[in-house]
Amino acid sequence: MRRSALALAVLAALVAAAPAGAAIDLSTADRCDPIDPSRCLLPWPNDHFTVRDSGTPTGRRLHLDVASMPTNASGKPIEPSDYNYSDGFSPGAPIVTKVPGLDTPAAFAKTGAVPITDIGRSFDRDQPILVINARTLRRQLIWAELDANATSPANTALLIHPAKNLREGERYIVALRNLRGADGKLLPPSDAFRAYRDGLKTHSAAFERRRDHMEDTFKRLKRAHVKRKELYVAWDFTVASARGLSGRLRHIRDDAFGGLGDLNLGDVQVSGAPPKFKITRITEFAPCDTDGCQGNESDDVRRRVEGTVEVPCYLDQPGCPAGSRFKLGPDGLPVRTPGNVHNANFICNIPRAVTSATPGRLSLYGHGLFGGAGEVNSISRGPIATEHKVVLCASDWIGMSGGDIPNTITILQDLSRFPTLADRLQQAMVNFLFLGRAMLHPKGFASSLAFWDPKGPLIDTRRLYYSGGSQGGIAGGALTAVAPDFTRSVLIVPAMNYSLLLTRSIDFDPFASLLYPAYPDELTRPLLLSLIQTLWDRGEPNGYAWHMTDDPYPNTPRHTVLLHMAFGDHQVANIGTEVEARTIGARIRLPAVDLGRHTDRVPYYGIEPIRRYPYGGSALVVWDIGPLRGDLGTPQPPITNTAPRLGRDPHGLTGREPLAQLQFSQFIDGAFVDVCGGLPCHAAGWTGP
Repeated sequence: MRRSALALAVLAALVAAAPAGAAIDLSTADRCDPIDPSRCLLPWPNDHFTVRDSGTPTGRRLHLDVASMPTNASGKPIEPSDYNYSDGFSPGAPIVTKVPGLDTPAAFAKTGAVPITDIGRSFDRDQPILVINARTLRRQLIWAELDANATSPANTALLIHPAKNLREGERYIVALRNLRGADGKLLPPSDAFRAYRDGLKTHSAAFERRRDHMEDTFKRLKRAHVKRKELYVAWDFTVASARGLSGRLRHIRDDAFGGLGDLNLGDVQVSGAPPKFKITRITEFAPCDTDGCQGNESDDVRRRVEGTVEVPCYLDQPGCPAGSRFKLGPDGLPVRTPGNVHNANFICNIPRAVTSATPGRLSLYGHGLFGGAGEVNSISRGPIATEHKVVLCASDWIGMSGGDIPNTITILQDLSRFPTLADRLQQAMVNFLFLGRAMLHPKGFASSLAFWDPKGPLIDTRRLYYSGGSQGGIAGGALTAVAPDFTRSVLIVPAMNYSLLLTRSIDFDPFASLLYPAYPDELTRPLLLSLIQTLWDRGEPNGYAWHMTDDPYPNTPRHTVLLHMAFGDHQVANIGTEVEARTIGARIRLPAVDLGRHTDRVPYYGIEPIRRYPYGGSALVVWDIGPLRGDLGTPQPPITNTAPRLGRDPHGLTGREPLAQLQFSQFIDGAFVDVCGGLPCHAAGWTGP
């Protein structure tokens, strides 16, 4: 009887193993992941696409094969070489996979996946979608969604988003269990994953080499109380290190300031020489007469000073033009061609209210999406100039400025060119830092009569600040994290993580009209956005957020940040601002919005409230123009990964609110105060229900 039972067990095992091995296509198992056979690089991110590398802080490095990369309509694959310098994956980009059957709203509801409206369900005991730290075994705050931009279930990807960025250098396990279709029935795993989960052997050496790693994953999941038999799929990935994310920018920053003679950038002390600068134009404005402001007349601005600041150029073409990129040394860090410089433009507006007796406070200003420094001319008006006496100086965010649009068009048609955007953004950061140093240095702008009246200098060089709106609020977060000369910044309608923001913005429409025909596969598009975030992290705050405030990089001071969010923003998604606030440790001012205005079960979950004023830390304030009412107001933002399109866009309205500008002024002076009288902060004439 014992022999018969044993023989039956062996036979059963052989029968189970045979079809698994036969059904799985393992011909590309060395460069694709067969556990998600829908597309080669799915699921993403994924340590299957890395190799061991003892020379990196994480001990790993991306190893993407060109044959595995997505292709455009012409059949050209994305060049992977710059990705392969990364020692891990983005800390905030969407996790992308395809689950056949979990591709409709009905199936999503039946599965009970954690939704954007209730991210606290990340910690439900039976939550079917989990992201778990492989070391601590703690679950991470996430939400899941289906790609609402796909036109059919067959092309609909499952997206999993960190609601707070994942920690640098840590390994994470993604576990999907007990997934259900629209009919409520459990969905079966792929044959490849079942072979790993159920111990079914195959004849593929590449497939079997991974088995020990998968067994380690299963053991960790068991310790996290996730049952192996319930798994639909599980895989792991390593987040890039601080060095991998920000190392290039910090390297060129330190090298550039070292050239000025300042080697200690963490002491908030100006030393060494000032950057070279040139004044190219000075415009004096007369006060407006009784007929209003015409020509060179302004009641707000006294003088406009324009020119250039000489900045070391680290890109591979003379003068750092659009389309250039880093030249990298053997260590993967940018190498400067001797003598190569970029003459970064600047525009400074000196308010009429500023005199040598009451010199203006100095602030850098960052412009909006694919704009230019000239945007500062419209910002230097109203209370900022007349009451708060702030001298705003702006430069172009090269990489994503108006002059970069032709290059961006070529990128959208061939994503192999994406490094030209990401690298030039990092050069832009050094440009802004050098402009700030020229503003602050006693032998910089203050030494030029362009910034004087007959009795003395018009600028207060004791302190420097940063403010920026929209793209300037986004990029300004990364700039803040590496800034040596300012410690307080105001980010207006900001967020981070373009891979999260793009499809949620009306601004993406013209870019999508070029990208989508070039990359027509709908199922691949979410992967593309998550993929390029690997490079974008080097030039936007998603890669810098952990060090923006209380955990500064070496050779860098701590910073304090004020985030002003426009509720229902049509251009910069609120969810991206909330993720940023959680990650940098900003506290939220309450009450944030009127009762019932927010769609979440627990609005702003995981963001601690401000409990007393004045408050000395980083803060998030929500400004609301009210609900849709005729041609006024705006609805709540969509709960899908699509853009708001109804009502009035509050994006450009809240920054001009007098109370918001008062709060900005008092914040840069040293403290966050409540300017809304204990009520939600309303804007554009809305006074509440």
